[in-house]
Amino acid sequence: MRIVFMGTPDFSVPALKALVEAGHEVAAVVTQPDRPRGRGKELQMTPVKVQALAYGIPVYQPEKVKDPAFVEILRNLQPEVIVVIAFGQILSRDILDLPPYGCINIHASLLPKYRGAAPIQWAVIDGEKETGVTTMMMDVGLDTGDMLEKTVIPLDPKETGGSLFDKLSQAGGPLILSTLEKLKAGTAVRTPQTDEDSTYAKMLTKSLGQIDWSMEAAAIERLIRGLNPWPSAYTFVHGKTLKIWDADVLKESSDGAAPGQIIRTDPHSLIVAGGGALLSIRELQLEGKKRMDVETFLRGYTIEKGEILGK
Repeated sequence: MRIVFMGTPDFSVPALKALVEAGHEVAAVVTQPDRPRGRGKELQMTPVKVQALAYGIPVYQPEKVKDPAFVEILRNLQPEVIVVIAFGQILSRDILDLPPYGCINIHASLLPKYRGAAPIQWAVIDGEKETGVTTMMMDVGLDTGDMLEKTVIPLDPKETGGSLFDKLSQAGGPLILSTLEKLKAGTAVRTPQTDEDSTYAKMLTKSLGQIDWSMEAAAIERLIRGLNPWPSAYTFVHGKTLKIWDADVLKESSDGAAPGQIIRTDPHSLIVAGGGALLSIRELQLEGKKRMDVETFLRGYTIEKGEILGK
């Protein structure tokens, strides 16, 4: 099929690769404009742009995809279908109605659960046992279009936002190939979403990562995993930010301890009171230092029993 592909971050790249390698005609790639990044604030291309240029595919980077002049460019490209995955802009009705097979979105959840910007991380934070990828027909709502196909992915007990990101990114390619094949054959089944079953995965912010030690210990552990690698879960010690990268919930009660209180510390462990149970911190990073395991950290930094994190 003749396709216009819209995507921006790393997450989108495997789907673009799958389409090209399966022999589809990707007539153009649309991605976000180059932005200044890093300490030097140098302009950097999006990962999708890098991959498109490697394939020799024309790249368009409109500031506003709904601009009438750009809509006309799309019309002249004459796509049979537009495939969208983590593009970062909302498509207008003019664009949605343009290709004969419609605009197909690859969304990183089992819709209608986790509509919105951060479905991967919230699935971990909320303690879901499984999530997945859904292809859907796009409409003017936010992730509200008719569903086409799903791939279910189970979550590992120590799944992080980063590891799940990688799994779902890889799942998007085979799923979009299957969906396009069925659309072309006229066998695709459209299933309307039910709003009463929907949930919303709000955008992640750095402030979300501040650990409330009065939360249930299991919820704190899931927050740590879900926000790894970004924006990361953190607390404070001796006036400095302390990122927590990994922790285990222990089968020991925290009754009688203040939330965030250091219960035990020795050369090999740092045990903290959470809500209802204790947590063993496994990997952490003090402000201005490298990420390290707890044993390495405790060799160079002293935290006393009875101290309270978060202050």
